[in-house]
Amino acid sequence: MKRWIKWTATGVAVLVLLAAGLAVTGKVAGERKMARHVSVAVQPLAYVNDAQALERGKYLFLSRGCTDCHGVNGGGRDFINDGSMHVRGPNITAGGVTAAYKPEDWVRTIRHGVKPDGRAAMIMPSEDYNRLTDVDLAALVAYVRSLPPLQGGATVLELPLPVRALYGFGAIQDASEKIDHKLPPAQPVLAAVNAQHGAYVASACIGCHGEKLSGGKIPGGPPDWPAAANLTPGAGSAMPQYKDAAAFLAMLRSGKRPDGTAIKVMPFESISKMNDLDAQALYAFLQTLPARPAGGR
Repeated sequence: MKRWIKWTATGVAVLVLLAAGLAVTGKVAGERKMARHVSVAVQPLAYVNDAQALERGKYLFLSRGCTDCHGVNGGGRDFINDGSMHVRGPNITAGGVTAAYKPEDWVRTIRHGVKPDGRAAMIMPSEDYNRLTDVDLAALVAYVRSLPPLQGGATVLELPLPVRALYGFGAIQDASEKIDHKLPPAQPVLAAVNAQHGAYVASACIGCHGEKLSGGKIPGGPPDWPAAANLTPGAGSAMPQYKDAAAFLAMLRSGKRPDGTAIKVMPFESISKMNDLDAQALYAFLQTLPARPAGGR
């Protein structure tokens, strides 16, 4: 009996040491990965500042998730700060990290997830913005550049060892790894309540719900975050709760399901600003998705 206990204790100790070694190895690999240079050829967009562009840019800034990390004033904001990790989006006004940005730097960062120095913007969900048309990207940049300059507000990226290790081993990817950088910019489509326009709006959902919109655990999120919902009609889909576009729109506005329960994690502060046309088009597009089981991302 004593020998069995001894061998068991020894085995547990070996497993702990192996796990610790893997974690440290992954952490080092993660640091190297974060420091790597990502080469992306981009075409700069001409700056615009007309009233129509600024109005469109403001709408995109408020409704497409920018405020969740950077704040309504662009000065930076905590995105996660729960004791297990601390992630803060930087100040992107002219007084912050974008002060020396050239036109190509905006394109590289927003559309490709690569900072001006060539390193990956690890937390920036550029996969959500990669398919912005040139017109919309220029409008978004115009609005951000119009924000009053604020001082301070550097990026904070304090991640627990397991997350860093998983990043190092490739289980968690940054946006620059997920994006097909050779794809040309999306072409404009007429804004209307149809699946074609809805597909364009849905590009803002893939960071959490996955490229195929079937949901699953959000890579790199805190352990208490629930899995993102399956937006396809496959097994475990969340969509049967929304019998029509009106019910879906009500959820986007309230942050609650039809039964009154609150939905966690979804960035309703920005999603609730989506206009009726975009919300209805998004619903129309989701009805056309092929069925996939929940969790397939």
